[in-house]
Amino acid sequence: MTTTDGYVSVRYLVDNVPAAVAFYTRYLGFTVLTHPAPAFADVIRGSLRLLLSGPASSGARATPEEFVGPGRNRIHLVVDDLDAEIARLRGAGIELRSDVVTGPGGRQILLAAPAGNPIELFQPAADR
Repeated sequence: MTTTDGYVSVRYLVDNVPAAVAFYTRYLGFTVLTHPAPAFADVIRGSLRLLLSGPASSGARATPEEFVGPGRNRIHLVVDDLDAEIARLRGAGIELRSDVVTGPGGRQILLAAPAGNPIELFQPAADR
């Protein structure tokens, strides 16, 4: 497989494309690549291209019913200061879905996008 655009793409099924675009751009530092439409939009952050597929998109229609809900897989976004990000998101009224978990590689917390898709914010350990 090859790609010419330099992005790694992940598809998230969403119930409201404009709301998803607003969430990812406003709170998580993504920028719009393809302008949102009712069925589809894509946003980027670094080399991650997030495909936001609404119910009318071909990506959503091709998904078997047993796979339509959010799963345990998630995108993983590295941040410099997890505590500052937590404070910023809470200040914006974003509900966090876990407590901070600390392990040998760093610290992480989970939140969910408006459609319920999970997102992990991760701060690497200082000694890594």
